[in-house]
Amino acid sequence: MSLSPEPVLRFVGGRLALDFVNIVPAHAELSWDQLIAFLESAQIITAERGRELLALNRSDRQSAESLLRKAQRLASALRMAFEALLHRKRITSEWVEPVNDILRVTEGHDELVSGDRDWKIEFVAREGGLEWLLAAVARSAAETIAEGPHARLRLCANPRCGLFFYDTSRTRRRRWCSMTVCGNRSKVAAFARRQASAHRARS
Repeated sequence: MSLSPEPVLRFVGGRLALDFVNIVPAHAELSWDQLIAFLESAQIITAERGRELLALNRSDRQSAESLLRKAQRLASALRMAFEALLHRKRITSEWVEPVNDILRVTEGHDELVSGDRDWKIEFVAREGGLEWLLAAVARSAAETIAEGPHARLRLCANPRCGLFFYDTSRTRRRRWCSMTVCGNRSKVAAFARRQASAHRARS
């Protein structure tokens, strides 16, 4: 049975590292279940591997807690780095170090593996530990950070949302993490305000 993604696991970031940061609101802790749900939703692991990892939290709590601490440290550092990118501020080495930590221990290679109908590229880690699970996130983060001021990083214009996204629109003026969620809510709210204002004017 596949894990059901929680509502917070809306993949609207356009970059894996942004979706990773988006799964936990600022100043909140990342849970083991959230981490595994993210890895499965991002297709980093299969549903079967997800079930094994959920069980690992009971059978080998030390390994699970070690990976969770690294994931929390990575998410926290990336949030600060992405906020600095948004405001054209300098990204400190302290925020980059958790990314490099993961990249260092996840040496390996890409390999073509057979899918249901076609071939796909899959990362095969040299190390046997769990850190490789965060390798794709770290790589995505490194690519975004390396773009510096040219990164099309945005924060949803809905003040109650707070999700990051990568603006791939032609005009580079995308405002919402998702038109179907925050964009529509904003339109509905603006329409309601106009209607209320027109009603008051007629009264």
